[in-house]
Amino acid sequence: MNFIKKIFDGDVDESVHLQFQKFSKGEFQNRALIEAKKTGKGYTIKTSAEFVNGLVRVMAEKLGEESARVTGAIVSTQDLTGELEFKDKKQFQGVKRYLIDREMSGKEIINLIEKFPKNFFALSFEVNDNKLKIKPKAPKSGKPGKEKEGGPKADFCRLKTSDKNIAEDFVFDTLKGTSKPDFKEAKINHVFFVEELILPDGEKDFAKMREMAKRKGRIVRTAVIDGVEMKKEFGFEV
Repeated sequence: MNFIKKIFDGDVDESVHLQFQKFSKGEFQNRALIEAKKTGKGYTIKTSAEFVNGLVRVMAEKLGEESARVTGAIVSTQDLTGELEFKDKKQFQGVKRYLIDREMSGKEIINLIEKFPKNFFALSFEVNDNKLKIKPKAPKSGKPGKEKEGGPKADFCRLKTSDKNIAEDFVFDTLKGTSKPDFKEAKINHVFFVEELILPDGEKDFAKMREMAKRKGRIVRTAVIDGVEMKKEFGFEV
């Protein structure tokens, strides 16, 4: 679900590769923002837009064959007419926003994500005591959060859950002297350093080269857990 955790664990897949397709070489600050709080009833997790598809998928897996009222938007450059049922379609500069407000099963959502992995699934729905709320629009390029006092905010997605595994997937940092994640409040920020583009052999089409190229570099993760700041640095090739 959490592509940062996948990189940290060395479990890179196509969903991780898609996260980095838009990056050229350089330094990219304030990425993959996370704010999490533990409450008596569970956890509240807020994130920037990078985590949208992962959050929707994990909730859809919880929903399974059951259905729930799903609202929001699927954002795409593709024409999805006939591929899904939507309430309305908005379009601006080639980007299409398919508005959703209907009953959907978890299986249906997962099938769409797998069929159209490059699309942006900004969907909100509830599964038992898990409530996911996502802004029904595409994120602004280069702006992972609002630039207000105190820096950018993790304000695009909001999940309320009692699932400890989800919370620990996002806050996997361990305080000194502990063997597993445990927190009351956490704020996490990442800086991506893309240091090399590894181009595919034999490909001449520039657009395909950019799409297929692997990005190699490192991530600096700064986490403030219950007032204690911790930094991790780990490499990636995705």
